[in-house]
Amino acid sequence: MTKRIKIGVAGAGVFGGHHCGKVAGLENAELSGVYDIDSEKAAAQARKHGAPAEEDFSALLERSDAVVIAAPAIAHYDLALEALRAGRHVFVEKPLVLTLEEADELIALSVTRGLILQVGHQERYVAEAAGLFDRKRSPVKIDCIRHTAATGRCEDVSVVLDLMIHDIDLIRKLTGAGVETVSAQGANNSAEAELTLDNGSNVLLAASRRAGAPERRMTLVYDDGVIEFDFINRKAANTTPSPLHACFESGAAPLAFTDPLGYGAAAFAAAIAEGKTPLVTGADGREALEWALRIEEAAGIAAAYDQQYKTPERRRA
Repeated sequence: MTKRIKIGVAGAGVFGGHHCGKVAGLENAELSGVYDIDSEKAAAQARKHGAPAEEDFSALLERSDAVVIAAPAIAHYDLALEALRAGRHVFVEKPLVLTLEEADELIALSVTRGLILQVGHQERYVAEAAGLFDRKRSPVKIDCIRHTAATGRCEDVSVVLDLMIHDIDLIRKLTGAGVETVSAQGANNSAEAELTLDNGSNVLLAASRRAGAPERRMTLVYDDGVIEFDFINRKAANTTPSPLHACFESGAAPLAFTDPLGYGAAAFAAAIAEGKTPLVTGADGREALEWALRIEEAAGIAAAYDQQYKTPERRRA
């Protein structure tokens, strides 16, 4: 019988709770424990899924082969660094970290130790399952809108690192291009950007977490037609001659469409078990971060997080 992978979750907030459920539901893994700086939250998630709660992150590492880090972004670097140094595989929610120097250190450590470092850019799975990455041409224009109402979550980083970074990762993968020029405006909770890529593509990005109604759309204009995804209403439209490999409406829609978070958890466990490259690598997370930081700089967003998040205690969140 194949040994089940022991995966712990650091972070017991809303999204951390989702991750606990996905890990607990894997056939080849088990939820080894839950850690959060708020011990009551950790205990609640642990009881829900029949796993132990840990008040110390090092204790979670001791009982785990791998960890999912779903804590606030300000804590990603410290937690991931400790886990990698302890020889544990790591799944980090986006953004990977907050600086390129931190990203480089984690990537180098994961390579040196032969460990998996996967980043939670889950929209990537939808695009891959649809066959977008198999197209032999790049979009000439890309228009992305990502709006949500205020939730109070993830506000230790700007909306660029919280929401817009999903679209940045997709654009990078779809085009394989670099950024030539950046024009942006906005503030911590709402931002817009226009990018010119070095392959000539034009990109428009808009993100807000103070919108009245949720909206998540991506429109890809090719020289042979248009593909549009509505991630909220789970719909896709395509006028190009190349059919999409999968669609939301199908009764046989793949797991990447119906449950991207669960798909990512399964992919993480498979990468560990098979020793293969994860779907979204640390290097992918670093490149998305680099674009996001350039947008923040162009928009004049002074800091990715407020002074209250810079304390050592908060970094352990």
